[in-house]
Amino acid sequence: MNEPLVYIVDDEQAICDSIDLLLRSVRLQSRSFHDPGEFLAAWRPEWRGCVLLDVRMPRMSGLEVHRVLNDRGSRLPVVFMTGHGDVPMAVEAMRAGAQDFLQKPFNDDDMISRVQRALAADAVHADAARERAEIERRYASLTPREREIAQCLIDGAANKAIAIDLGLSERTVELHRSHIMQKMDVRGLAQLVQALMSVQAARR
Repeated sequence: MNEPLVYIVDDEQAICDSIDLLLRSVRLQSRSFHDPGEFLAAWRPEWRGCVLLDVRMPRMSGLEVHRVLNDRGSRLPVVFMTGHGDVPMAVEAMRAGAQDFLQKPFNDDDMISRVQRALAADAVHADAARERAEIERRYASLTPREREIAQCLIDGAANKAIAIDLGLSERTVELHRSHIMQKMDVRGLAQLVQALMSVQAARR
């Protein structure tokens, strides 16, 4: 499993070093990139943590980097670092899904607080992703007939109606339903419907 890191993307070495030192003082690990292109080349979908991203950099702006991350489906929370005149750009970034923005010069406590919020948001995303993967694994264990009956249950059909529609006995439908509940590890119809709907939503 990947350990959460704070990825610092800023073309100024001194700023990267200063932030790294600050983060280490509260036992947070970081990795710095002085070139946004280098950061994008290194980026991996499985990365955990957050990104501290400077708005104004030569060759490629922070907003452009953020757009590329969005296009790639990155879930890393992004905290923009802005100068005084860049606040409108930071607001634009927030509309595009950025987590937060910090104005330079930074207040240490404020920096740490916002980074910790971003890391907490990443942890929530990671937990949700693990839960979705587990539900997908359980759903994959269903037989074609069980999936067919599960869909009927989502649609609100009763056992008797399902039996008639599929040409089965009501007892057979009940057995299939019991197996579905066991394989999906749910205790009731409401939980089953919620789990199956999450599978469908993830596949859209």
